[in-house]
Amino acid sequence: MTTYSGPARLTLAGGTQVSGMASLSTNQRGGLVGWGGTFRPDQTSADIRSAGEGLSLELPYDQIGSVSVTGVRKLLATQILVTLTGSGPAPF
Repeated sequence: MTTYSGPARLTLAGGTQVSGMASLSTNQRGGLVGWGGTFRPDQTSADIRSAGEGLSLELPYDQIGSVSVTGVRKLLATQILVTLTGSGPAPF
């Protein structure tokens, strides 16, 4: 299992970029290899709360992966945690 934890930028379907912190890992289940994790945006907006598919996650050094939002939950009054599922090769 490979992991990444650090700064990232989520690009929404409309092109809006949201900076934050990502915690990602690869997983292997039944011969399938995938990746995913969570993203905590620096600032919360309605756009990120309603995000779905067709997004990309950019890590330092121009490493980019395609992601879909599978869940959003409230952490604190002003913070949310977005659950992501990656498709294609992991960018870390």
